[in-house]
Amino acid sequence: MLRSFEVPSDERLITSWDCGEDAALWKIDENRVGILTLDFITPVVDDPGEWGEIAAANAIGDVFAMGGKPFIALNIVAFPINCLPVQSLKELMDGGYRKVRESGAFLVGGHSVEDQEPKYGLCVFGEVEADCLWKVTGAMAGDKLILTKPLGAGIMVTGIKADMVEDQRAVQEGVKWMRTLNDLPLKMPKDLRKEVHSCTDVTGFGFAGHALDMLSKSDLNLNLSMSSLPLMKGTMELAAMGLVPAGAYANRSLYQSKVDGLEGEDPLQDFLFDPQTSGGLLLAVSPERSEELLEFAIEAGFEKSAIIGEFSEGSGRLVLT
Repeated sequence: MLRSFEVPSDERLITSWDCGEDAALWKIDENRVGILTLDFITPVVDDPGEWGEIAAANAIGDVFAMGGKPFIALNIVAFPINCLPVQSLKELMDGGYRKVRESGAFLVGGHSVEDQEPKYGLCVFGEVEADCLWKVTGAMAGDKLILTKPLGAGIMVTGIKADMVEDQRAVQEGVKWMRTLNDLPLKMPKDLRKEVHSCTDVTGFGFAGHALDMLSKSDLNLNLSMSSLPLMKGTMELAAMGLVPAGAYANRSLYQSKVDGLEGEDPLQDFLFDPQTSGGLLLAVSPERSEELLEFAIEAGFEKSAIIGEFSEGSGRLVLT
């Protein structure tokens, strides 16, 4: 559908929707780049406050994926006011407010409509220093790939909805990761931020879709170590039972032709295509500083961060090892 729309062009506009970029980037002046994004989701958990936190973390994550700092946020709300209590709507927006404030931004308004299916998210504006801007493309041969959150959010949500997750500690861990802000760039020293050559966050198109976006403007392959993938507690068992969301099958259909090494019915492969909500950052980092950045991420609270692959010269393919 997007092929029928003209891609906008202006000397101040750095990127739009090409390459699966996480946000629109606008040159404010020689030193500052504006970041504008929006995202909203349907409920992924029963508790409205937790859903609000997850949806807000998911939306704000696009600013962090550009290396930026969020400043201003607006609510986007669709709610069945005749079917659900107003108190649930208040708890939902309270959850979003908490995450916006935790990120350092201000929630200053928004827009709501009545709808049969509830939806919630944010429009977010932020900024980044021009010399520390992260984009989806820009990885170099030899760069290491770091993932900051475990995979399996879509599988976990599917298990929760089917009432098939017996270990409530696994549910709590999954919700914890989805609620966690990807605020790593706010904590990193500038010299280390400059060692990140490209970045994106893992959301609805799954690991494979977003990793392939990182290859979309380069002659590179990504060699992925399957045994290094961090997974949410209990999700491998759910995947083995077939509790995989429909979106994962759609993602597999879209991207499997660009993935080398898919064999058999190993449930681990489902995690490549599992659609994530508020997933982790994927960071292409210079090999000289990758271990340092990994250690920094772990100390900053992303304790399941891992180096999971390496970029090499190639033709835009994801190669499983």
